[in-house]
Amino acid sequence: MDNVKTTQGLYVKLGKNWVILFLFLLCIIFSFAGKGFFANNTLNNVLMSSSPSLLLAAGETFVIITGGIDLSIGFVKGMVSVIAAIVMRNLFTMGYSPFFSISLGIIVGLLIGLLPGLLNGVLVAKFRVPPFIATLGMYGIANGIAFGLCDGFPIIDLPQQAGRIGNGYILYHFSGLGFSFFKPPEGILDSQLRDLVRILPNSILISGIIIAIFGYILTRTQFGQHTYAIGGNIDAARRAGINVDSHLIKIYTISSFFGALAGVLSVLVYSIGSHTQFSASLELFAVAAVVIGGASLKGGKGSIWGSFLGVMVLAVLEIGFLMSGVFPFYRYIAVGSILVLAVIIDQTFPEFIYD
Repeated sequence: MDNVKTTQGLYVKLGKNWVILFLFLLCIIFSFAGKGFFANNTLNNVLMSSSPSLLLAAGETFVIITGGIDLSIGFVKGMVSVIAAIVMRNLFTMGYSPFFSISLGIIVGLLIGLLPGLLNGVLVAKFRVPPFIATLGMYGIANGIAFGLCDGFPIIDLPQQAGRIGNGYILYHFSGLGFSFFKPPEGILDSQLRDLVRILPNSILISGIIIAIFGYILTRTQFGQHTYAIGGNIDAARRAGINVDSHLIKIYTISSFFGALAGVLSVLVYSIGSHTQFSASLELFAVAAVVIGGASLKGGKGSIWGSFLGVMVLAVLEIGFLMSGVFPFYRYIAVGSILVLAVIIDQTFPEFIYD
C-alpha cells in the first residue's frame, strides 16, 4: 500500500513539473540535432528573442487566471511599436537629443498602450461582452491604427542609441582585458569582436525586473488574491465583496500595458517600428506559453513562473528548429500541438498539475 502511495506521489510530482522535464528533453534533443546549441551566443539569442514574448505571456497570465483571454495583445504590441518609433524618429530629426527622443517615445507608447486594455476591460466588465469578442475586435482596431500610421512600411531611421539599449548586454568579457559592465572593454578592435563574450542581454534584464514586480503582485498581494478568486468563482467573488467589474478593467489594462512594454522593447531590440513583425502569431504564442506553463483556460490557475517556463519551451523550439535546419512552418505545427496537449492534460488530469 505504501509503495502504491509512493508511486502515485511520484507521478503527481512529475506531472506538476512536466514543463521543466519537457524543456530539459528539448535541450537534450537539440544539442544533438544542432551544433553549438549550448554555446553562449545561442543561449543569449534564446533570451533576447524571448524577452518581448515574456512580457506578452505575463500580461496574458493575468487575464487567463480570471477566466478570460486577450487576443489583442499582439497587435497592441505592434501598434505601440509603430507609435513609439514615430515619436522617436520625428523628435530626433527635429534636432532633439537621442535621450529625449527615446524617452518621450517610450512614455507616449506606454500611455497610449493602456487605452486598448481599458476599453477591453470596460466592454467585458460593464457591457458583458465575451472576452473573445471584445479583444478580437480590439485586435482589428489596433492593427488598423498601426497600419494607417505607417502605411504598411516599417518605421526606420531611429536614433542609434535605441538599438544599443536593446541589443546591449549587462556584462562583457574579453581574454586579457577582463570584464566590463554595459559596454565592451576599452581597446578591442573590430576584428576581435568575434571573440568577445557577451553575458545576459539588457532586454532580458528589463523584462525580468518588470515580470518579477508583477509576479510579486500576483502572488503576494490582495490584488493577486482577488484575481485568483474571480477566476475560481466569479459569483463567489462578488458575494465576498470584491468589486469584480473594477478588477477586470484593471486586469485587461495590465495585459495591454504588457503588450505596450513588449512593443517598446521590440523597438529597442530591432531598431524599427513595425505592426507586422510577428504580431499576427504572437497571441497564439502568448496563450500557448501561459497554458503550457500550467494555467487553466477555465480560470483560477496559473503563475508568472509557469508562463516563463512556457515561453522558454517555445523559445528553445524556435532556436532549435532554426539551428537544425527545420522549415519554419514546423514551428507553428509544434506550438499548436503542444498547446492542444497542454489543454488535454488540464482537462483530463488536473490533479497531476494543480495543487
